[in-house]
Formats: sequence, structure tokens, C-alpha cells
Amino acid sequence: MPVKQSKRYVSAVKSADLSKGYPLAEAMEILSKFPKAKFDETVELSIRLGVDASQGDQMVRGTTPLPNGSGKKVRVIVFTDSPEVALKAGADEAGLTELMKKVSEGWLEFDVAIATTEAMKQVRTLARVLGPKGLMPNPKSGTVTDDIAAGIKAVKAGRVEFKMDKAANIGVGIGKRSFTNAQLIENAQAVLEAVTKAKPASFKGNYIKTVAFSSSMSPGVRVASTEYSKF
Repeated sequence: MPVKQSKRYVSAVKSADLSKGYPLAEAMEILSKFPKAKFDETVELSIRLGVDASQGDQMVRGTTPLPNGSGKKVRVIVFTDSPEVALKAGADEAGLTELMKKVSEGWLEFDVAIATTEAMKQVRTLARVLGPKGLMPNPKSGTVTDDIAAGIKAVKAGRVEFKMDKAANIGVGIGKRSFTNAQLIENAQAVLEAVTKAKPASFKGNYIKTVAFSSSMSPGVRVASTEYSKF
């Protein structure tokens, strides 16, 4: 049975030719004119890569700060023997043994988990709980650090993590529809540059295949390849 689409979605589809690609600024302008939902939708940048997702040496992941933040309140927990330091720096929850027990029992009401190097020796036992949710602290994403304050500040200020899925796709929230087009474009460019820098050394060929913008309740607007082939 076909999925029934909302009047808002149908209206958006009719407002522009979504079969073609547009320059960044024009694509964002089209998206900004789509009918809005009753909440402040997240704007997502979707990237399809040409790498072979089944090859371990072609995994693409990394982090990048968003120049204009993400517009999202980020809930951060810190696994550490010095919870008072983390809480003072803005962590929502902090600790080690008790916090680990809480998480192991199914509590996952947070967006980012940070751990100190020493704490990771114990936190590794939570891999089966945190790993599938993409919440496991990782040095490559900057979430295993001994500078707790700096780590929390970076995450709360809008640093985002990107990781390719099994189909070689990456989706990153780059802000809210309440942002200006200029702010969203600047954030999108930061992500595109970071993904480009994360290109596997072993990969040869067409790296970024397609790029598109969408919001929580809208169809996607494709970006012309001339806009990202330069990154």
C-alpha cells in the first residue's frame, strides 16, 4: 500500500523541479520556501559517497565544528572519576561506576557521551549498549579526552560527528529552519570540507556522488555536482 503523503509534502514537491541539481544558494532558497511544520525542523545535509562501504579501509567518519552551531540542545554525559569538574563545565550527568550502571540498565537519555582516557578502560564494557546507538566515546570523534571542559564546550557549541552507513551515505544535521540561509550554507560548506578531508587514501574514483538538502518534513533538494566537486 503506498504511503500517504501530507499536503505540506505534496505542495513542496510541486513548488520546484526536484529532478535537477541546483547551486548551493539556490537549493537552500528552494528549501526555505517549502511549507513549514509547526515545529522548528532540523535541516539535514545528505551525502552519498562512491566508496565501497564493505571495505574497512574505506570507512569515512570524523567531526567538524559548525560555524553557526546546530541549533540543538545537546545533552552530554561524561564518564570520569572527577564528576565535579565535568558538571561545572556543563555536563548534564557525570560519574563512572554509578553512571555506567545506569547506562547498562538501559538509560540513554543523552546525545553525546564523553570519557577520559582512564575511564575508557571500564567504559569499553558498554560497547554493546552504546555502539549500536552511535554513542560510544571514540578518540577520532574527540569524545575520549582528558580536557573535559574543552570537550564539553566543543560538543555544546555545535561540533557534529559524521559517519558513513552501510550504504555509503552520510546524513548530518546542519541547523534549524529558523536559521538564515547564509548560516545553513556556511554550516553545509564546513561539513562538505570535513567529509572531503576524510577521503580514504586508498580510494580512487568519484568520491562524492550526490548531495542534497532536506528538512524534517520535506522532500530533498539536490545540489549541482559543480558545487561540491571543488571540495
